[in-house]
Amino acid sequence: MQKLIVQGNKSLCGVVKISGSKNATLPILAASILNNKKIEINNVPLVKDVITMIELLKHIGSDIKINSKKKRILIHNKNNKFKTIAPYSLLKTMRAGVIVLGSLLSRFGKAKVSLPGGCTIGTRPVNLHLFALKKLGANIKIKNGYILAEAKNGLSGANIRFPSISVGSTENVIIAASYAKGVTHISNCACEPEIKN
Repeated sequence: MQKLIVQGNKSLCGVVKISGSKNATLPILAASILNNKKIEINNVPLVKDVITMIELLKHIGSDIKINSKKKRILIHNKNNKFKTIAPYSLLKTMRAGVIVLGSLLSRFGKAKVSLPGGCTIGTRPVNLHLFALKKLGANIKIKNGYILAEAKNGLSGANIRFPSISVGSTENVIIAASYAKGVTHISNCACEPEIKN
């Protein structure tokens, strides 16, 4: 059996560089769809989910460059030919991919996003994401494993009270509401550090 033995009564000293949060990076990447200016994100943890989200954004039409050594991502969404489809082939390993639904719907008025995969701890449905986006005026259907969302006249601000707290749903509605007409009030929402980020 392995052991970790700590000899106490000693002063601690040293420097530890803390990695950025994956759970903050993913919605920030999803929100980048809203902007066509240059975006720089630093201290990015280049873990599998982040790499998958980058591949998804590239598929959609973002121009992304990664500096692995500096843990920096540069994004420039100058391309006007964005796809509004997030395919299962990219979302099958990652739950957080559904967060691009709010970005695509808000900026382009439509989105076709695969139901997410990647969860080995049990069922974690997307019903609260859909509940919140419908409150903003989206028409949503689920067909053949995809969420089909449309807001022909754009999204509109609303009062949204979540029936239960959800981090991903809160992120999705904040991103979507940032392009909606009017003011959105969100209550009973998540307040984790990644939400504040």
